[in-house]
Amino acid sequence: MTPPTAPLRPPAAAARKPATVRIAAWSAANPWKAIIAWTVFVALCFGAGTAAGTNQVAFSDYWIGEAGEAEGLAVANGVEAPAVEHVLITSPSGPLDAAAAEAAAADLVARMSALDEVGKVSAPVTAEGGDALMVSVTMSMPAHEAGDHVDPLLAATEAVQAGHPDVEVAETGRKSIANELDEQLGAELAGVERFTLPVTLAILFLVFGSLLLAGVPLALAVSSILAALGVYALASHFFPDAGGAVTSVLAMIGMAVGVDYSLFYLKRVREEQVRLGADGGLAAAVELAAATAGRTIVTSGIAVIVSLAGLYLVDDVIFSSIATACIIVVAIAMASSLTVLPALLAKVGRRIGGGRLLRRKGGREEHRVWGALLRPALRRPGATAAIGLVVIVGLAAPALAMTTSVEGKETFPKSLPTIAAYDALTTAFPDAGVAHTVVAEVDPADAGALAAAVAELESATQESALFAATDGPRLRVSEDGAAVAIDLPVPYPTSDPRAAESLALLRGELVPDTIGRIGGAEYYVSGEPAYAEDYSAHQSVRLFLVVGFVLAAALVIMLLAFRSLVVAVLSMVLNLLSTLAAWGALVLVFQGTWAERLLDFDSPGFIGTRTPLMVFAILFGLSLDYQLFVLSRIKEAAERGLEPREAIRQGLLSSASVVTSAAVIMMSVFVAFVFIDRIEMKQLGFALALGVLLDAVVVRVMVLPALMATVDRAGRWPARWAPAGSHQRSEGQALRTGAS
Repeated sequence: MTPPTAPLRPPAAAARKPATVRIAAWSAANPWKAIIAWTVFVALCFGAGTAAGTNQVAFSDYWIGEAGEAEGLAVANGVEAPAVEHVLITSPSGPLDAAAAEAAAADLVARMSALDEVGKVSAPVTAEGGDALMVSVTMSMPAHEAGDHVDPLLAATEAVQAGHPDVEVAETGRKSIANELDEQLGAELAGVERFTLPVTLAILFLVFGSLLLAGVPLALAVSSILAALGVYALASHFFPDAGGAVTSVLAMIGMAVGVDYSLFYLKRVREEQVRLGADGGLAAAVELAAATAGRTIVTSGIAVIVSLAGLYLVDDVIFSSIATACIIVVAIAMASSLTVLPALLAKVGRRIGGGRLLRRKGGREEHRVWGALLRPALRRPGATAAIGLVVIVGLAAPALAMTTSVEGKETFPKSLPTIAAYDALTTAFPDAGVAHTVVAEVDPADAGALAAAVAELESATQESALFAATDGPRLRVSEDGAAVAIDLPVPYPTSDPRAAESLALLRGELVPDTIGRIGGAEYYVSGEPAYAEDYSAHQSVRLFLVVGFVLAAALVIMLLAFRSLVVAVLSMVLNLLSTLAAWGALVLVFQGTWAERLLDFDSPGFIGTRTPLMVFAILFGLSLDYQLFVLSRIKEAAERGLEPREAIRQGLLSSASVVTSAAVIMMSVFVAFVFIDRIEMKQLGFALALGVLLDAVVVRVMVLPALMATVDRAGRWPARWAPAGSHQRSEGQALRTGAS
């Protein structure tokens, strides 16, 4: 007979419930309060962020290495490069009519000279072959501010073109190119987002068989993204925003984890409903799911956040902005799954049973396809693991030959008018393209020696085929003559090995042998090739630091989550292999030319410097996400008393559909990036899509279960995964006892 004191135990047990359970229980019991509170939270975050605006990084924050030192020295002495736009006048067909070209040039000079945004207009210069005319326009404000003022110049160029239809008038320059690239990228990223939402909804509808249920994960993901955008705008006043595609990466990660967490939680609620039976109640199922799935979501969120935090170690404003944005959206998506999702389930819970993902047969999840795929891994784990590892290592091997560089104008879309004009300009005027910039400062008493050394340097470059011929020195000299900047053009694009060779010659011989002979002289070399080399070198060094930090952090998190060193090491190695395979595939596809027509790109012969780190951080975080979902189910199955091999099977069967559905959604997002007309975005989208595919299919279905089965055979099955005794029940078991 039950003792009289028995009724006093449930309140005590309830007091010991973890925070995830208590929050879920309140949310399910007060759904409208939770939904309204979340709506207000999202509105406040987004509204506050919109009102505060986004604080952009300073121009100097982009300076890295010797090139950055040169820029700083130039600005300090007032010899920084001005913003210059070039207008090219050519014939649309046949030889250039000199009289028509000169008339157009005169009109252009008059219009440009009348603009407040213009400081100086050069006299027209005719190309050596007489087939082109160039007018250079120097803007009146500092170069880093000129991007916001270039539109009147473009309008003047268009007006000249309209008034002189017998010639072709086109403008190009660093600022006009940058603006046009930003506009195109923004439009294409917006197209990706418009594509992503309906595709995600369609996939979720197939999963749930209900538009209402499909809308729950999507609504949570979208609301988390909106709140994160607002919080990120506020955070930018402490951690400045680098702009570009940062908000698109935020949206991509927010969609990934938001949908992942919702799917995992929804499936768990359905399973608990099945176990409890008709009399169990939805509220009890939500509470039980919070004890298991909720705990896994928290662990997963922390793991992803730590993985992304490694990007701060790059010491680069772009990666720091991405890290801040993604950490914010992961934290908010995690919070939404633990707070408002139980409330939404309380309102639509009766419809959870629909859809293929949540359909049951005989009281447990069964899927013949997954069962067949798992059979080789469980029956012949050694052979299956070997085959899977050979596939992954084979794909990863080409990563050893990876060459990285920074995008130059030669890699930008040729469809853009400013890029087409730049190509035509550098063909007609080779000295108007890429240039090295040497910046030097000496004691004012040595100003004369500096002038002589610079003249000697310029003469030496004119004798080398690695440099372009010019019509005279291109100097900027400080008022006291103690500081100077000289531009030394090269007739090659930034990524051409000869541009790097000319840079090495400057830094290694020419500059030290001229300016370097002046005692106490401070000198540096900047320019596009210098920036590309310094940035690539910086990234290469930081890459190993970031990878080491993330691997160590992941090892600690997995060790704390599963209390097994073998499982933690196994997880870390598998996640790393997925990333390495994505890197190898990048090299195979984009450093060669065989896939150019297939993916509509012109191979630059290198991988974008930022791409490997971006792929690693995002893919490793998502892999940790999936790994935690799968291993947590295997661990729970083992704790229920199943033999290791059956626990692996049940754990995979119960999580495979969730992981696969989430992976398909993520692949659809990443694949959309392949269609953006920027080589770096294509590389990123391709690597992430392939990495997710390999991780969800090869690693999770073949390699992971095979290695876990091998761990069992080797007698290394975690002792802590043994079935809990009557006096050592798991939180979920204790809750089920209370619920029954």
